[in-house]
Amino acid sequence: MLRIILFSSLLILTQCQMLKKEQVELLVKDATVYTVDSSFTVVESFVVKDGKILDTGSSAEMERKYDAKRAISLSGRFVYPGWNDAHCHFAGYAQSLNQVDLAGTGSVDEIIERCRAFAKTSPGGWITGRGWDQNDWEVMQFPDRETLDSVFPDTPVLLRRIDGHAGWANTKALEMAGVDQNSRIDGGDVILKNGAPSGILIDNAIELVARIIPEPGNEEISAGLRRAQENCFAVGLTSVSDAGLSTNMVRLIDTMQTDGRLKMRINAWLEPSESNFKEFIEKGVYQNDRLTIGTLKLYADGALGSRGARMIEPYSDDPDNRGLFVTDTTRLKELSMRALENNYQVAIHCIGDAANHEVLKIYAGLLKEGNDRRWRIEHAQIIAPSDFPLFGKYRIIPSVQSTHATSDMYWAEERLGAERMDGSYAYRTLLNELGWIPNGSDFPVEDINPLYGFYASVARKDHTGYPEGGFLAEESLTREEALRSMTTWAAKAAFEEDFKGSIEKGKLADFVVTAEDIMTTEEINIPGVKVLMTFSGGEMVYSE
Repeated sequence: MLRIILFSSLLILTQCQMLKKEQVELLVKDATVYTVDSSFTVVESFVVKDGKILDTGSSAEMERKYDAKRAISLSGRFVYPGWNDAHCHFAGYAQSLNQVDLAGTGSVDEIIERCRAFAKTSPGGWITGRGWDQNDWEVMQFPDRETLDSVFPDTPVLLRRIDGHAGWANTKALEMAGVDQNSRIDGGDVILKNGAPSGILIDNAIELVARIIPEPGNEEISAGLRRAQENCFAVGLTSVSDAGLSTNMVRLIDTMQTDGRLKMRINAWLEPSESNFKEFIEKGVYQNDRLTIGTLKLYADGALGSRGARMIEPYSDDPDNRGLFVTDTTRLKELSMRALENNYQVAIHCIGDAANHEVLKIYAGLLKEGNDRRWRIEHAQIIAPSDFPLFGKYRIIPSVQSTHATSDMYWAEERLGAERMDGSYAYRTLLNELGWIPNGSDFPVEDINPLYGFYASVARKDHTGYPEGGFLAEESLTREEALRSMTTWAAKAAFEEDFKGSIEKGKLADFVVTAEDIMTTEEINIPGVKVLMTFSGGEMVYSE
């Protein structure tokens, strides 16, 4: 009898233990969940505990094993890891929200009207803005200061081109900055017209005027960062790599993340100032689950749209111009060596084939074959065919922005000529060299919506479906590759793959919910897919 009682007690105890469920914070069920793990597994459900993914599987299995404080049934909707912009200017975008938005302007007149409206709400001081692109105008030529002077004779104006590599200033701004026909600066050009400054400043020359513009205070900057974060969460971005920050900006971001005002996860790349070397680089890599500081950002050349990208041969539409080196190659090597000594990653902006060639040579001279330093070429836009193998040989990351291809496709061949198109915007070729490729947007150069980059990678078309068959379509990515490029591969490019980038046990519970499936919806519909919810660390940070 005693044996029977003991056996019955053990059986009851075992059943109770089997029935006891582990407590979790969140259960997501009844969904199509793209985990983006190594096998690209698709599941129905997952649970979150302490801000991290605890388990994945079927909805029935997760409900059987776990007791959740909150359960969300998504009724067949679609879930992806939080989207990660592998190259943007988050802080710059935040500051631009307080300036004139010139994106999409189709003429000088439209720009003037937007500036007039801005001046009414922001009387006095400077008029600053960004987003104009002469390639979108009927006459694709740079404007001049006289147009601005006629409307703003006494107010200083500086308007940056969409890519940030050209500026348009009025006479008042030029006079205040002391810019005249004799002004010179390495890595930049003051464009002259009739022997005097035209108002157009290329690359480093922009700083001749920009450096005298009063800096905004921390309160204004903080407000802009929070607005930028809200906009990013609304399009599913939970992580960004911010390309080129000052010491003070990194400190502010760290403070705002620590006190909870900023929940965006940021891979902060440092500009090459001595204060950044002393404050950060010489102290080694810093990383927590919200902030990574371990990359030095440099510039080799300018941009293609303003003909500042450094080319091996002259521009096809400007035979006397090969573009320019924004930073001398000797200086690039020196800075790269300092980064190497401190185990820092290097990310260098290279658009023209000459810039890519020189930087690849620098990297090849400093890195060993098969290394895991993950040094990066940012944009990797125009590559000489003989240089492609260096990406694979020295494990150099081609960090691309696929919307650049579809923004430039209308005029790129005019700039480059047909022969150079074979090595341009070559994302498939670059992927094949390294085996993986991160994708970003370069916002505010392009739109912040990561689905625009996903679509451009896959379709190689604009949002009207032009051109039929796609622009250099042989260089497109599959949908799986495109999704990896903005999740797992973006995380890997930042040395963050151990704790983000996929919906797997132990990783941060950053995820995005959409009503339509970007992996199966008709191609042309991808840019219009709406984000319904965005979560960071299991916390809902956006809902439609």
